[in-house]
Amino acid sequence: MKYCDLHCDALTQTGVLQVTKENLTAGGCFLQCFAAFVSAREGRFASALSLCDRFDALCKHEGYRKILRAADLCEGSVNAMLTVEEGGAIEGSLAKLDALYARGVRMMTLTWNHPNEIGFPNFPDYEGLCAGRVPFTARETARGLTPFGFETVAHMRKLGMIVDVSHGSDKLFYDVAQTNEGRVPFVASHSGADSVCACARNLTDSQIKTLAGCGGVVGLDFCADFVSSDGSEEGQREGLLAHARAIVKAGGTETLALGSDFDGIPENAYLKNPAYMPKFLDELVREFGSAAVEKFARGNFLRVLQTVCG
Repeated sequence: MKYCDLHCDALTQTGVLQVTKENLTAGGCFLQCFAAFVSAREGRFASALSLCDRFDALCKHEGYRKILRAADLCEGSVNAMLTVEEGGAIEGSLAKLDALYARGVRMMTLTWNHPNEIGFPNFPDYEGLCAGRVPFTARETARGLTPFGFETVAHMRKLGMIVDVSHGSDKLFYDVAQTNEGRVPFVASHSGADSVCACARNLTDSQIKTLAGCGGVVGLDFCADFVSSDGSEEGQREGLLAHARAIVKAGGTETLALGSDFDGIPENAYLKNPAYMPKFLDELVREFGSAAVEKFARGNFLRVLQTVCG
């Protein structure tokens, strides 16, 4: 079964990668989204442009088919779509957002783990979290989109760029939802279900229902810490299935997708790289049936892609 993966960080990693042409082909990947992840506090736009160059070179070298809209997808290829993780890459400028769109970016994660010009992340104090002073479960609920953030989201919708709320605060999530008068689908490209694993990076049932209400999707993240407290192979297998059940229960079969976060996370004991995807999809088929899993694997996200970027 072919699948789409809404998020990986292969563009910013070196050494042995999880996401390679060999692993994507072995796993049956139809569409891989490659994130231009900008972590620096300065020179963010220049860094993003450099990663756009790296994406173009990677597509040429590996033979990935670069896509800009749903009509570009080809069944016989590993298709590749460029995204941005960390909206600070546009440095508070809609002109820079336009420039990234012109380079092929078709989805942008509004925030990462630090506040930026667009809004606030899910962790209220990321440095405190890393230092052990703030619990994993602490959620930012008071601060959301900035005034420029509202402009950015509106402009992304006008351009035909998918709005991604993974890493965003609860308030940011609902700011995006409540200004969505046209009911344009938006996504959480790499997140899970808070009801299964209490963590600020995971979505509440209410958030999942809100995404479902506008035709959006949740790309299930494979980061072990967000999946389960049991990091063993069996613990992760059971955890990922539990997240899938929870997302489907809250949002229906039209809402679940896949967002591995490969190369942005330590190796998951159950899903080590894209070559392992078929065994997870087989597990999902046993749980939900093949028709539903065809939606999870690619149908749901392709619907979003067609609606927003088509």
